[in-house]
Amino acid sequence: MATTERTTVEQQYEDQLRGSSDGNGITAYILHRAKPHLPPWLCAGGLGLAGALGSVQWEGSAAAGVGLTLASVALTGLTWWAGKATGQQRRLHSAITVAAGSAWLTGACLAGPTAGALPDLYLMGAPALALSWNIRMVLRRNVDGTAAGGTDKGLLEKVGLARAQIGATSVEPNRVTAKMALEAGEQTNEDVARVLPRIASALDLPKSAVRYMPDPDSARRGELVIVPEDMLAQVAEWEEPSNLGGSIVDPLVIGRYDDGSPLVLWLPGDPEIKRNATHVLIAGGTGSGKGETALNLMLEILSRRDVLLWVSDPKMFQDFRPLLPGMDWAAEGGPDTEVMVEAIKAVIPARTRWLGAHSYRQWIPAAAQRQTSRDHTCRPDGRPCGCEGMPFLVTWMEEAANTLRLMGDDAFTGIAQEARSAGVTLIVSLQRPSYDQMSTSTRASLPSVIALGCDPRDEGFSLPDVVIDAGAHPGAWGNRRPGYCYVVSPGIPEDRYPSPGRTFAIPHTATPTIEALARWAQAHGATADPVTGSAARAVAGQNYTGRTAPGAAPILRLAVEEEGVRMEAESGGLLVDPEDAGIDPDADLPAGEEGDDVPLWESPGHKPSPEEARELFADALDDFESAGRMVVGPKDFMDWCDRHHLSRPWVSARLKDAALDGRLEPTSATGRWRIVPTLKIA
Repeated sequence: MATTERTTVEQQYEDQLRGSSDGNGITAYILHRAKPHLPPWLCAGGLGLAGALGSVQWEGSAAAGVGLTLASVALTGLTWWAGKATGQQRRLHSAITVAAGSAWLTGACLAGPTAGALPDLYLMGAPALALSWNIRMVLRRNVDGTAAGGTDKGLLEKVGLARAQIGATSVEPNRVTAKMALEAGEQTNEDVARVLPRIASALDLPKSAVRYMPDPDSARRGELVIVPEDMLAQVAEWEEPSNLGGSIVDPLVIGRYDDGSPLVLWLPGDPEIKRNATHVLIAGGTGSGKGETALNLMLEILSRRDVLLWVSDPKMFQDFRPLLPGMDWAAEGGPDTEVMVEAIKAVIPARTRWLGAHSYRQWIPAAAQRQTSRDHTCRPDGRPCGCEGMPFLVTWMEEAANTLRLMGDDAFTGIAQEARSAGVTLIVSLQRPSYDQMSTSTRASLPSVIALGCDPRDEGFSLPDVVIDAGAHPGAWGNRRPGYCYVVSPGIPEDRYPSPGRTFAIPHTATPTIEALARWAQAHGATADPVTGSAARAVAGQNYTGRTAPGAAPILRLAVEEEGVRMEAESGGLLVDPEDAGIDPDADLPAGEEGDDVPLWESPGHKPSPEEARELFADALDDFESAGRMVVGPKDFMDWCDRHHLSRPWVSARLKDAALDGRLEPTSATGRWRIVPTLKIA
């Protein structure tokens, strides 16, 4: 844009020089060029005429001398006062010109214009002052577009950058971009970052409307961006996915920037343009629109043909329930999420091994297709292997603070560090990604962030310092502007990082469209490949079933604990154990039978023998597996210990023995063990 403006100025100048070269053309050109420079000379001539006329009226008058002197001083002072809104040079030049002219006029009116040295002063001073203004006018024109003063310099002087230079400026609808060059050796880009709030104050704009993008190749050059009007105040509603049936490698559109351009991000990498795959952090305080932002991103993911979506949501999918049919795995909080996390850890090396065997250095869309190419075969002889493709996998941890409290602040560290090469993206959503909730290693492994409104003190937890220095301030929004956000992610130009965007608003009237999208994903979306599915089932057992068939209701257990028994959410009426379903509550109790009074053990309160206790412990593990509780610890056996008169240390010892026998595997959380599924005979 700046190059176009510069070319236009040069073309105008050249057009003036291309006029006809005959006498008329030259005369017209000279007169045209002379017109802007005539006012100072007209003023000089008018001053001489005024002096001659004034001498006729006031020559030798003492009273006129006093009045003319006072008028001269007042006019000079008024000029100095009126010029304070302009540059220092223009103010001083104007005051000197008025003082010199009014002083000569006073002398000419009182003594006559031809008295003493007055004519010489007029003949030398008037042309000199007129020429000085002509020179100033010539110097104001600059083909390179560098401003020579004006309000820009006045603004920079106010904020402490008086010696900075404003260069070529481009003006777009609701966006002004000006190149800045700071004083060499005296100022740096950090100085501009510090005064951005003062610039916003001088312009009477919010802090987020003024940004500065440093030039990566210079410590004193950059671009100042000013957005005078908040165009995001007008809500844009979600209507439909941006690319139904496309690939997950295509951009995901979740909103728009303040200049109207689409707000996008990418999850997989692209080796052709050297874009890395990424993990995403969604951070925002209560009421900032975090749930709606997550819904926007999920809708885009489920609309793609080559991706699986695993979601953990301790809020029982309150916001995302219409999307359940399209998800490949939906887990609630607590033990279900523990199982999912452990399954992801097992899936990553299995997927990495498959990608490596098929000569993929990273996941690309071709990996999701059946492998019919000699370039991507696992056969030693180089012939196409025909292996089933491997879809991209998105693992989503909603309200992750709940999971981190349960499993520890480094629950996702291993996943975040290893998953990208396996074609797996981790998305973590929580309100405050502070270091007391999430380990520094995990936070450093989440390179992308969608930062919504937050407490001003939490800005540094969400955004990199360089983006905050450039003018990004999610703390200025808080929860007053839901959906406003900054997006930092590979593939987005860095000068976009401090530009605010706003995610689409999803009205309640869009629910039928959302449900239709979930049904489309259920019928046409990717299904888990054998490698991913087998690795997940080896850890999760019956907890992982994959996407349910079209027309079937998704299986979601409601976490209701009643004496250690997990009940199904879909059961209607009173909650009754299946073995008691046929009992008539009004029927008489049966008569006693022989042996009813014999205790289970030799005497009431008798502890089982070590062999009996181990059998009971093995049965308990089978019961947990049948109930879908694949991660257990000593606290899960408390009621069981009370019933069988066994201590918690005894259970801890049995857990370690079961781990040595291969029935359990340790998890990343201390004192938690993952049940290894047993083979079932069909």
